[in-house]
Amino acid sequence: MAGPKILCVLGTRPEAIKMAPVVHALRAAGWCEVLVVATGQHRDLLDTALADFGLAPDFDLDVMREGQSLAALTSRLNEGLDALCAELEPDCVVAQGDTTTTMVSALVAFHRGVPFAHVEAGLRTGDPLAPFPEEMNRRLCGRLAAWHFAPTVRAARALLDEGAAPGRVVRTGNTAIDALHFTLARIPTTSPRAVPTILVTAHRRESFGAPLAGICDAVRELARGGVRIVFPVHPNPEVRATVDAALGAVPGVELSQPLDRSAFVRAMRDAALILTDSGGVQEEAPSLGTPVLVLRDVTERPEAIEAGAAVLVGTDPARIVAAARRALGQPATPREGFWRSPFGDGRAALRIEAVLRSAFSRS
Repeated sequence: MAGPKILCVLGTRPEAIKMAPVVHALRAAGWCEVLVVATGQHRDLLDTALADFGLAPDFDLDVMREGQSLAALTSRLNEGLDALCAELEPDCVVAQGDTTTTMVSALVAFHRGVPFAHVEAGLRTGDPLAPFPEEMNRRLCGRLAAWHFAPTVRAARALLDEGAAPGRVVRTGNTAIDALHFTLARIPTTSPRAVPTILVTAHRRESFGAPLAGICDAVRELARGGVRIVFPVHPNPEVRATVDAALGAVPGVELSQPLDRSAFVRAMRDAALILTDSGGVQEEAPSLGTPVLVLRDVTERPEAIEAGAAVLVGTDPARIVAAARRALGQPATPREGFWRSPFGDGRAALRIEAVLRSAFSRS
């Protein structure tokens, strides 16, 4: 295909989910050649997420090695992405979020003199070590990007405050909501359960060890209260070992492998409450009207807190249990529509495509 060559780089399941709408929008527009590069920072989770959106990678770097350090991962990503850029000579590199894949994509593009477009730009906690290494990855991308696609007013303001050129910062909404619309349209409605369900996810690096043990203690206590708890366990060996040992034999707690995209969206939609350390869930749940307790000390998505859709509770078991019981004890309220979400209207990818098309039509 004639036209600019755009590399869309992704490495983890959340990146695949949030980049899928961008890939589809760019390909549908037809003015550029779009190549999907999977780094394999996640493996099975990444492949499944891409398949859920009808995508397959054009190139796969397969960098994942069990137990590798951040330094080793960064090195493998740098070498693999740089060699690929040397071979393909792209006109633009696009990546999303805050992973090591995203940070290295921005760095390689900079070294090669290729403009980098950052999807979900401008999220900040203000603490360079929380979350680690994601917060610093975001800041580095913010210094290297040619285009900053900010999901919210707050994110755009953070970028401008850091010195980003105003003409290069565009508030688009979050592509997570685009992806959520896509999936919800393909899953059936279900009847409410007689027993309320709590959905739990925990996987972040800063949750390893004592914080994750505290989360498990809270789940064990909540399970005594006549609720159903569904906990899809991340495959990271450190997460799996802790959760299996703490909750494997607890009545009322259903441990499972990670759910596919449709099943997970259905679980979020049908839950009475979500406990999570996931950033993506903080974005998606407000659109579904499902309350969230955020199992972190800080969040780069304060919009959900301010909207009353989420509560920051950390990992102290007593605090988690108390907040969960308060949330479950509140009278049921009608589920709000997508219009209530602070993260967008489901058209973020179309706005991103339009900005890039306009930029390349002038070049």
